Amino acid sequence: ITIIILIMTLFYMYFRSLTSSYTSTSSVAAVDTDIPPLQEKYDVFLSFRGEDTRDAFTSHLHKALLGKKIETYMDYRLEKGDDIGPALLEAIEKSKIALVIFSKDYASSTWCLKELVHILGCKKSYGQIVIPIFYRIDPSHVRKQQGTYALEDRPLKRSSRDEVANWRAALEEAANMSGFHYSSRTG
Repeated sequence: ITIIILIMTLFYMYFRSLTSSYTSTSSVAAVDTDIPPLQEKYDVFLSFRGEDTRDAFTSHLHKALLGKKIETYMDYRLEKGDDIGPALLEAIEKSKIALVIFSKDYASSTWCLKELVHILGCKKSYGQIVIPIFYRIDPSHVRKQQGTYALEDRPLKRSSRDEVANWRAALEEAANMSGFHYSSRTG
């Protein structure tokens, strides 16, 4: 609970300070490039491995964000094994900020990996803010793809080599971003 309060306080201050500068920057970017401006629907998109964090950390974070009047997308409708649907991709694209909650088995989900690649694409195309949270996982394991993040140690069904290469690059890029690290086994 303490870590959630800390993250919420920091995130709330960070979010509020960026809201005004993000709006003015995005209108300038729309004038200078051919990229259409985003029509934001959500303040925050939560990317997470449901089995690891849905009923604990992520649900508490979601509730706290909503309590601060921060419009947050947390998907409750998608089932294991489903493809990432157009609605989910649209939710990512229409979010100002993406919180990526790296947990022990995040990289075991091709769904999470596809989300991450799409999120980083939105960062590049639209200037979406991406904040990683390392939940009970060492950021270096994500960056170096060790332990449960070692993609070559297990078969990834129906995944091309190019797709796996994109996932590896996305994991490394995201792990090199400044974020939050929560490693305590309690709370």
